[in-house]
Amino acid sequence: MSRSVNSPGRGQSQGPRFAVVGNPLNRRVAFFREAVLAAGLPEARVVPWLDVLHGRARFLPGESVRLDSPGEEPEVERLLRGVGDPTRVEGSALWYTNFLTAVRAVAAEVACAGGELLGSPDELAQVFDKRLCHAVLDEAGVAVPASPTSGASVAPVRGWDHLRELMRDHRMPRVFVKLAHGSSASGVLAVETAGPGRVQATTSVERDEEGRLFNSLRVRRYTTEREVAALVDALAPDGLHVERWLPKASQRGRSADLRVVVVAGRATHAVVRTSRSPMTNLHLGGARGDLGRVREAVSSAGGSWSEALALCERAAACFPRSPCVGVDLLPATGWRRFAVGEVNAFGDLLPGLTGLPGSGAEGQDTYAAQVAAVVRALADAPTSNHDASDERARNDRATAAP
Repeated sequence: MSRSVNSPGRGQSQGPRFAVVGNPLNRRVAFFREAVLAAGLPEARVVPWLDVLHGRARFLPGESVRLDSPGEEPEVERLLRGVGDPTRVEGSALWYTNFLTAVRAVAAEVACAGGELLGSPDELAQVFDKRLCHAVLDEAGVAVPASPTSGASVAPVRGWDHLRELMRDHRMPRVFVKLAHGSSASGVLAVETAGPGRVQATTSVERDEEGRLFNSLRVRRYTTEREVAALVDALAPDGLHVERWLPKASQRGRSADLRVVVVAGRATHAVVRTSRSPMTNLHLGGARGDLGRVREAVSSAGGSWSEALALCERAAACFPRSPCVGVDLLPATGWRRFAVGEVNAFGDLLPGLTGLPGSGAEGQDTYAAQVAAVVRALADAPTSNHDASDERARNDRATAAP
């Protein structure tokens, strides 16, 4: 018999009762549930994204509800993106609209049930639009690559001719072109120009004879303007974000950047990602680098590792109702200066990685650190929601008494 979601099992302490909105067979959900049990808490209840999208999701009073990634589930992807093949690139704008609709429905259901949503629909709307996210960071004084598409009021990129115009007007011969609502490097092009007709793009996108775009695990180069223009024109209807391509520092001859996880406002975990291509994503052939060597390189260059982490914390502080974000930290050549490339709502999937020294998450993976942060927040609260409700009820009875 499984343990009740309303009471702790043997050996378990009183504490928050978690529900996680996710895909039940996804490893993200499994890692989080393991972290909850390891903390001695009642087993986290899983609310499938399919139930959310079909209007069947239900939540319980007092639950702390975590939103996890809806990815890696073909039927969920089809409902969100309107495309049956999960390797297709198209559909990110529709995904964004449908995802936010679903998140807001969850928020309403959780509030109605008397639970707590761990996250903010409004902040997710910003994080999942790279143009809005860039503007939020820039306005807060967080160092970011220059961008001609930052903010809600900028005209959308219409296609290749418009992109060439932006690159020329802003003196950006090398840019990253990203789907505004993309993730995991989907639709990302690293574009370089050197005069009329001299263009190349590095990307994991492949285009078939019918003009459809697919994500591939192989990074390739398109070396003619006709090929690059066709890619940009096909991507543009879903919305594009353009950033100056900053030269990155390297480690052992490979381009390097970092994913830094910030939990409850504190940088707790960091991994170095290295690659021979401009995209350092691990699923595209990137490899984990040596964090110790990074810290040594930063110190030798006269930089500050603590200031680099503080930059990530300032980026996370722009989204104060998001309990955990993954910050992509871009080291400039020489390892002395840093900029923030992106903020990721679901950037915590770093299996086996434990917390940074002095972070308060030593010995914990990213999921354990998040569970501990929720437990601390509830312990530090002067009264729980339940206690506050009881107090209001007592006051109402006292006021109504003759």
